[in-house]
Amino acid sequence: MRGGCLVTACLGLAALLTAAALLAAAGLTKSDEAFLKMAADANMTEAHMGKVAENQGAVAGVRDFGQTLVKDHTQAYDQLEELAQKVGAPIPNGIDIAKDRPDERLIHMSGAKFDHDFVRDEVSSHREAIGAFRREAEHGQNPEVRAYAKKMVPVLEKHLHIAERLLKTTARG
Repeated sequence: MRGGCLVTACLGLAALLTAAALLAAAGLTKSDEAFLKMAADANMTEAHMGKVAENQGAVAGVRDFGQTLVKDHTQAYDQLEELAQKVGAPIPNGIDIAKDRPDERLIHMSGAKFDHDFVRDEVSSHREAIGAFRREAEHGQNPEVRAYAKKMVPVLEKHLHIAERLLKTTARG
């Protein structure tokens, strides 16, 4: 029995060393890892809030924008998940909406006030995301993570332009 435990321990150690080697080989810095986690959280949150907008938006433009957010950010998360598996980095697979107070606040709104506040928040969150994705695209260490960030910037810019246009047409509720 003792030999079996030793073999199991050796296999476990080998697996840990292999995982560490893969992570090192992938060239992931702490900054790259932090970006992957932030991008995962952002994609899941945007898809969630898009669903909220689909259901609670008062005007068709807001509901349509919500649908776009769900589609684009779900697809972006799926691509990110593949990338994270490839480079050996863990990413979150769920959100805690209670931790994000602005989103929790919006969930309890409706009508014109929801539309205006939702779109205003989307302008802000997409400006912030574009900055983070551009920084990663320019300064990230892992080429695959940089490529993902670069590919997502035009999608985020499209969302920002839609949100800015909607902000001009949504009245404060």
